[in-house]
Amino acid sequence: MKFLVVDDHPLMRRGVRQILDEAYVDAAVTEAESGERAVDCVRSEGFDLVLLDISMPGLSGLETMERIHRTRPGQRVLVLSMHAEEQFAVQALRAGASGYMTKDHASDLLLAAISRIMSGGRYLSPALAEILAGQVAGDLDGPPHGRLSAREFRVMCMLAEGHGLSHIANELALSVKTISTYRTRVLEKLGMGSNAEVARYCQRNGLVG
Repeated sequence: MKFLVVDDHPLMRRGVRQILDEAYVDAAVTEAESGERAVDCVRSEGFDLVLLDISMPGLSGLETMERIHRTRPGQRVLVLSMHAEEQFAVQALRAGASGYMTKDHASDLLLAAISRIMSGGRYLSPALAEILAGQVAGDLDGPPHGRLSAREFRVMCMLAEGHGLSHIANELALSVKTISTYRTRVLEKLGMGSNAEVARYCQRNGLVG
């Protein structure tokens, strides 16, 4: 068994590593302190599972996951986040995560999530399952950003951080016209009229720093 633990906080990495070492005595656990380092690790060797923090300086968790899947399609990723499910979970699953759980869960639930993913399934917490069930049923009471696609969500966050269309286009390797189209969709789905409104929304909901 080979695990990659990705988190910018050393104490968090150490805690997850200890749980893995105790449960999987013969496992090899690698640590990465950034998204960039995580992508390099996955590029050089495959892992049975990547445990990924979603909020990191530099390359975010969603961006890291996108690059990981470009580098090694099918790589299993369990997102560990301090953010509640309604903030990032749906986007994480759309970006290819095999599961999403908050960091305040007990170690036995983390191991249960790992076991489920390693057996070929997905891990959905009861809260996340309820959110997804509501979306399937057409429930519109969830947060507006839950209606965005993974790419729209990423463009929204970059707009909220103050990046211009050209910068976003370069970062995502897309044309400015395509990014402009994504921006229009974001504004329509959020019911907003400007980047400033998007920025205030993201800050109010803890989606950007």
